[in-house]
Amino acid sequence: MAVDLRGVTAVLLPGTGSDDDYVYRAFAAALHDAGAVVVTPPPQPDRLIDSYVADLDNAARLGAIAVGGVSIGAAVAVNWALAHPARALAVLAALPPWTGSPQTAPAAQAAKHSADLLRRDGLVSATAQMRASSPAWLADELTRSWVGQWPSLPDAMEAASRYVSPTCAELERLAVPMGVAAATDDPVHPLEVGLEWVAAAPRAALRTVTLDDMGVDPSVLGAACLAALLDAS
Repeated sequence: MAVDLRGVTAVLLPGTGSDDDYVYRAFAAALHDAGAVVVTPPPQPDRLIDSYVADLDNAARLGAIAVGGVSIGAAVAVNWALAHPARALAVLAALPPWTGSPQTAPAAQAAKHSADLLRRDGLVSATAQMRASSPAWLADELTRSWVGQWPSLPDAMEAASRYVSPTCAELERLAVPMGVAAATDDPVHPLEVGLEWVAAAPRAALRTVTLDDMGVDPSVLGAACLAALLDAS
């Protein structure tokens, strides 16, 4: 049976260093078209993971919700859905960062590296270094969101770099359908991770995008997630 999101609250969590502005632009159009109520809580960089869990808990007080997010936000959302099977209706996972331990994951290493640079060189210098190695659209997005989360931004990045994503064995217990969107050309969020998540979860499907697609229009990410969710259900 296809997931019906009409009237359902969908809570979407940002990726590391990103913010609610971006995740709203990524997901709102597709979810509004599906009739969902979109909630994108702002990250609290001094307590990133705890604040994300609290946001999901609070949203679910009045009924079951759809959950999801980008990168670390997707990982937190899936773990929450696993811990609260009666309160989650669906998962929208964009750019899954890693499976299980973050120890060797490119996304975790990038977050830890950015935290170290920010602490050592300060916001202005670290931002300049980030801009030199990122696509222009991503550099513009992160320059804006990094300023908004300074000076606690390094704490958020370090917390994300230590976060344990769901393992394949845990994903096998996911009781709700999951739509995954992965980029075919993102070395920080490898396509292989999205494939792992979809292969492990009982009801999951994958749609792909490219970094250029996302740079032109961030809403392609949310549209891909929702299309995958409909495939999965």
